[in-house]
Amino acid sequence: MITVTEATAPPAEALKRLSEAGVSIWLDDLSRKRIQSGNLADLVATRHVVGVTTNPSIFQAAIGSGEGYEEQLAELAVRGVTVDEAVRMMTTADVRAAADILHSVYTTSHGVDGRVSIEVDPRLAHDTAATVAEAKQLAWLVDRPNVMIKIPATKAGLPAITEVIGAGISVNVTLIFSLERYREVMAAYLAGLEQALSNGVDLSTVHSVASFFVSRVDAEIDRRLTAVGTDGALALKGRAALANARLAYAAYEGVFAGERWAALAGAGANRQRPLWASTGVKDPAYKDTLYVDDLVAPGTVNTMPEATLAAVADHGAVTGDTVTGGYERARADLAAVAALGISYDEVVTRLEEEGVAKFAAAWEDLLNTVTKSLESKGADAE
Repeated sequence: MITVTEATAPPAEALKRLSEAGVSIWLDDLSRKRIQSGNLADLVATRHVVGVTTNPSIFQAAIGSGEGYEEQLAELAVRGVTVDEAVRMMTTADVRAAADILHSVYTTSHGVDGRVSIEVDPRLAHDTAATVAEAKQLAWLVDRPNVMIKIPATKAGLPAITEVIGAGISVNVTLIFSLERYREVMAAYLAGLEQALSNGVDLSTVHSVASFFVSRVDAEIDRRLTAVGTDGALALKGRAALANARLAYAAYEGVFAGERWAALAGAGANRQRPLWASTGVKDPAYKDTLYVDDLVAPGTVNTMPEATLAAVADHGAVTGDTVTGGYERARADLAAVAALGISYDEVVTRLEEEGVAKFAAAWEDLLNTVTKSLESKGADAE
């Protein structure tokens, strides 16, 4: 893990330019050590970080390391809590603490930023009712106005998004890979706002982001392009993910310029901002700031692992909007991939299934790790 402090950090001019271009910089990581050491506060102060995202893999790595969690684990073991309760007590404590660190950002941005996201149990991804219940429980447990509840964009997740937004809870929709599903997510958000309005909720207090995954699209399509092996196929490597994301932004512009949105905006509603997720490059042949430099557009969020954040601070090439002028090229790139027999629908379906499965596996690993810690500390207390 790269640790950036005010004393050692290089100038962050590129991050400043990114923020000025209308991109909110969120950190895709959280741990108790990061909170207690002051690192998160430093990143907010020196790296233009205005939000935090978490996921089951992040918590598995953080709690699995044990650093900073020993005392709470010992107390939970003495109380004899279940492993599920222990995990929720630890993860919501971290999110609550991070939300407090970011509260001033939340206030000064009028609720747009200063957000910290926590995900529903990924094993519930295909259960609408359980997802809704878990989302409400998490919002209650964290008990901070700047929390966002992450709900996966599965078919079962779509009505859950609508219901949770309708209850006035801010939502980070995660694991979006396809343009069709993204349009469904935006429709679910608008439906949720309409429900919230009918429920008497102040729409100005409800915020949402739609996490559109980037690097995983290149990883899967590049693998297939390599298998095709022609010069034309190889020339397309590293272009599909950017094309997909740029067309997602075009879809966002269309939806939030429509009549349905205009009626909600008149009632004080906030746009559901596109969030670029999975922005750390997976192919070392690509520049490590690719999915930041080439996805600059106003009204977006880019959530970065710390290594990517440091890379952008050090040598990012942020030159203004790199999205809205690229729609024609984006359509041509995806059409060229399809012409080689690579099915877009097959790729995005596989990525969604793998994404849900990976987070569920990370959650199971976390539960197993915490079970062993509780057993060990419970034995020590006897």
